[in-house]
This record gives sequence, structure tokens and C-alpha cells, in this order.
Amino acid sequence: MLPESQRRTLEEVAEDLELRRGDTRSKQSAYWTMLTLSGLIATAGVLNDSTATVIGAMIIAPLSTPIMGIAVGVVQRRRNGSVPFVFFGCLLVIVLGVLFSVVLPGSYNLLANNQISSRTSPGLLDLIAALATGLAGAVALARRDVGAVLPGVAIAISLVPPLAVVGVCAGRGSWLLALGATLLFLSNLLALALSGMLMFTALGYATETAQALPHAPRRVRLMLTLLVSAVTLPLVANTGITYLTAIWTERVQTAATAWVRQVPGAEVTSVSVTERTIRVNVRTPSDLPPVDSLLADLNGQIPNGIPVVVESTRGRQVEAGTVGGG
Repeated sequence: MLPESQRRTLEEVAEDLELRRGDTRSKQSAYWTMLTLSGLIATAGVLNDSTATVIGAMIIAPLSTPIMGIAVGVVQRRRNGSVPFVFFGCLLVIVLGVLFSVVLPGSYNLLANNQISSRTSPGLLDLIAALATGLAGAVALARRDVGAVLPGVAIAISLVPPLAVVGVCAGRGSWLLALGATLLFLSNLLALALSGMLMFTALGYATETAQALPHAPRRVRLMLTLLVSAVTLPLVANTGITYLTAIWTERVQTAATAWVRQVPGAEVTSVSVTERTIRVNVRTPSDLPPVDSLLADLNGQIPNGIPVVVESTRGRQVEAGTVGGG
């Protein structure tokens, strides 16, 4: 993974990642300036439901620098001041999100926004992706010849956008959504720090300081591992819930489609789950069959106690001719 000809020294890696080393004034001013701008861009992109804008914010966001600095500090077995930059940087982006939420109209539907809904229900795959991203980022930082992949690493790991979502949701009083976005950010942060720490150790950087600090505590390593394990549990649970919900939705779709066949021209337009309720949208030219028959068909197909709501739209599709076709 790390040919000697392409190996960067530990001092070089630390120089890039530690904001209290070298020209600290320039480093810190660039960090806070770019983080503020990326927070503004990310929040605007989230509220506009613009994927391209959010990706732009992820590319310029410098938050991963002090997070990987934490990993280097653990490998070097010393404090390098990276933690405060992460903490106050997170706080800055959340505050920006709260400020943006103040100007939103009262009718703004948070869950109708894909940029928000996709970041409030993280799963186990998000953690796996974050771990792999951290490993890739550590390799890119350690090698001289693959530094060009770092922008891709910045896109792959979602740090600033979830914090923007936390601020927007908190500002709107949607605390459960804010909690989901917080869980996504924490899983990414911990996975990035842990995988960076493991990769830097595997690449041999730990041995360079082992003799100088033979009795350094390993509590930070243990703490990061425990925190990742603690975050994994709700991610696994949420993944299971998402999987079961998809199965139940498919069963309702099948049963509802068979149910509306009794009415010529009727069709199921969508089946969705909102607020623990399964909603079936039907377009029909006339009255629908009794809903009790649909509920009877679903007995044993989905858990008891889950509300099923049928919303119908009266109308029919009219075949149109070709303009100029006579």
C-alpha cells in the first residue's frame, strides 16, 4: 500500500492535518473561512434540494482535516489540538442551519426535501462507506502519488451537509429528524477518525513514536472503538426497520393492485410510509370497493396495528390524438 519511494514522513502528514503547527494563522483563517462558506453553500443546497450544490459544499469543506488530525494525534500518542476545531466547526455549521430555518415559510415540508429526508435515516451501509472512505483518505494522505483522490474522498464522506440538516431541523423544532442527521454525522466522524487511526498505524507511522512514548495510554483508541460500536447499534436497527418497511410496502402494493382491479380503469399510483402510516394513493373513475376487503387481504401480511390509509383521486385518463393527425 505504501512503497518507500512514495511514502510521506509523519512530520509531513502532521503538517498538513494539524492546524496548530507551522503557519497557524494562515491555516486557521483558511479553515474558518472555508468552513463558513461551505456551511452556507451546504445549507442553501439542502433547502433548494440541489444535489450539485451540496456536492460543491462537500468538496470545499475542510472539516475532515482536523478529524484526520485526531487520528494522527492518536497514532503519535499526543494531543495536537484538533478536537476543539472539530467541535466548534460543527457548532458553526449547525448555527448557520438554524439561521436559515428562520426564514423558511411555515408550510415548508422537511420530509418532502430529498436532501433532508436522505440524511435523517442513516443505516449500516452509511457506516461501512464512511469506514472505507477514511481508509482511502489515510492512504491518500500517506502517499505522494495519490493526493489527487482527496476531492473524491471529500465527496464520499458526508460531514457538513448532515450538520446543516441538523441546524435546519432543530430550527424548525423537528427534533427527531435532527437526531437522525446527528447520528449520521457522528457515525461518519467516528468512522473517519477510527479508520484513519488504523490505517496510519498499519502504514507504520505508529512505530516512529513508540520508543519516544513507550508508556502512552491507549484510552483514546479504546474510546473511539467503543463509540463506533455504540453508533453501530442504532444504525443496524434502522437498517432492519428500513428493510422491513420495504417488504411491507411491497406487500401492500401487491394487495392494493389486486383490490382495485374490481374497478375498471382504477390504478394504484403510489404506496408510501409517512409517520408510521402506510398510505395508498389510488386513481379511480368511480367508487372503490369496500376498504375492509383490502384490510382483510393484508391480515398477516403486515404487522397488526399499522394504520393503512387509502387516498383516492376521482378522474380518468383520456386518450389524446396526435396534433395534425386529423
